[in-house]
Amino acid sequence: MNTRDKAFDIHQTQEKKLVPYGGYFTNHVPGHDPELTECGPGTPLGEYMRRFWHPVCMSMELTDTPRFIKILGEELVAFRDGSGQIGVLHAHCVHRGASLEYGKILNKGISCCYHGMVFDVDGTCLKVPFPQGEEEEGERYRCSIRQGAYKAFEYHGLVFAYMGPPDQEPPFPKWEGDFTVAETDELVPYSNFQHCNWLQVQDNSADNYHTMALHAKKQVTGEHYQGTTFDEVGAASMEVAPDMHFIPVQGGRSLACSGARRADDGHMFIRVQHQVLPNLSLHAYTSEDGKQKKLFSRFHMIRWTVPVDDQNSKMLGWRVMGPGIDTRGVCDKSLVGYETIDFLEGQTAMRRPERFGRYKLEDMPPLPTDHRARENYKDCQYAPGDYEAIISQRPIAVHALENPTKFDAGVFIFRKLLRDAVRGSNPQASPEQFAQWLHEQASTPNSYCSGNVFELPLGRTTEEEVTLRRHLAREVVKILTAADALKGHEREAYVKTQMESLQKDVLEKRHA
Repeated sequence: MNTRDKAFDIHQTQEKKLVPYGGYFTNHVPGHDPELTECGPGTPLGEYMRRFWHPVCMSMELTDTPRFIKILGEELVAFRDGSGQIGVLHAHCVHRGASLEYGKILNKGISCCYHGMVFDVDGTCLKVPFPQGEEEEGERYRCSIRQGAYKAFEYHGLVFAYMGPPDQEPPFPKWEGDFTVAETDELVPYSNFQHCNWLQVQDNSADNYHTMALHAKKQVTGEHYQGTTFDEVGAASMEVAPDMHFIPVQGGRSLACSGARRADDGHMFIRVQHQVLPNLSLHAYTSEDGKQKKLFSRFHMIRWTVPVDDQNSKMLGWRVMGPGIDTRGVCDKSLVGYETIDFLEGQTAMRRPERFGRYKLEDMPPLPTDHRARENYKDCQYAPGDYEAIISQRPIAVHALENPTKFDAGVFIFRKLLRDAVRGSNPQASPEQFAQWLHEQASTPNSYCSGNVFELPLGRTTEEEVTLRRHLAREVVKILTAADALKGHEREAYVKTQMESLQKDVLEKRHA
C-alpha cells in the first residue's frame, strides 16, 4: 500500500469511528505498550527500573516468619533476622527450589525448610547440613552456591531494595534531606495494592485534573454519599477545574505539574505536584481549602508506584503528618498503614478503611482479585474512587485507544520523559547520570512540590482571569527553578520572598 492509500485508509477508519452505533468499527483492542509497561528481567523498562532504589514492603510486614513478595516480576522473600539485618532474597532456594517463605528466620540469616540450607542476607550460604564425616565435601558445596539476594534497608517504616547490578548501586535520594521540611513533620508509612499495571497508577499522579470530577459529590449517584476523597475533608477547591501547566525540570529527570484554580473571589490556589523518574511522586497538601494565604507549603504525601508484575503494582510511601503541614487537622494517623489510607473511601482495594485500622497484619482479610466480585461492588459504583478508575482501564491500559485532551498533557509528557530515559534518548536521565546528579546533590535533591495560596482578586474579565491563572502557574515553577541551587531555610526564604514579589507585581499591574 502506498502512502496515499494509507492516508485514505486512515481517513476512512477515522470517519467510521464517528458513526452512530458504530461499535463494530471500534471493537478491536490493540496490544499494550510493552516498552513502558513490561517490567521483567531483560525488558527495557525492567532494566531501567532496576537501577533505582524501590520500597518493596512495609517494616510491619517483617514478622517472625518470612514475607513472600513479588517485585518487578521476581518472586522474593523479605525478612529481618535476629541481628536486625534485612534480607531480600530470591524466594526459591538455590538448592532444589523450595520457597524460603517457609524457611526459619535465624539470629543470622534464614534456613530453608526442605534441607536446612542457611543463607545470609547477602546470599552467602552459611551452612550445609552434610552428614558427619563428610564435612569437607559439605564445605566445598557450601562455597559453590549462593542464593540470589538484593541489598536492602529499613527507613521510616518502609523496606527499600536495590535490584540492579551491585557495582552500579546509586545513592538513595533523601528528597529535601529527609522527605520532611519541619521538625514537627512525621512520615507515616502505608502500602496499597493495585490490581493493574504500574503505569496507569503512576499516570494518575500526573493527572491533576481528575479531582474536579472523580472526587466530587456531583459524581456520586444520587449524591447520597460524600465525595470519595476531598469532599469529606472539606477541600472543595479540589473540585474546581484547574488550569494546568506541565514543565520538565531537573534535566528531564522529573516533571513539575502546576495547577492554578480559584478557591474564592479573593484567593488563587497554585498547587505543584512533582513527578520523578522512574516512579516517584511528591504531593502537596491534599486537604487545602485555598481560602487563606499560604506560600510554599510542602509535602503531604510521598509515594512510589512499584511494579509487582505486568498486571499488578503497589503504592508504597508516606503520609506526612504534623501541624505544620496538616493545618486543618483532618489527618488520621490510625487509618494509615497496610492497605489503609486516611483520605477515605475508594483509594484502596478494600473499602471502609476504619474497619481495618484495628487489625493485625495476619488478621487482614484477603485482597480481592476481581474488583467486580467485591462485597461492596455496588458501593463502588455509587461512589468510585481512584482505585476503581485506575484498575478499570484494563489490567494493562491500551494507550492506542486513548483520545487525550490538553488537560492530559502531564500524563503524556511524563510517559515521554520515561520513554526517553529507557531508550537513552535523554542522557541526563540515564541511570549513570542520574546517580551522578544525586551525588552532586549530596543525595538530598530539592522537590518542586508545593502548595501556594495568593491573595488576588478575581479578574475583571474572563480573559484577564485566564491570563492570570496561566501566568501564576508558570511563574511559580520559574521561581522554584531559580531556587533549585539553594538548600533548606535559605531556599525557603528565597522562594517565599519571590512569591510575595510575584503577588505584589500582579496587584500593581492590576491597578496600573
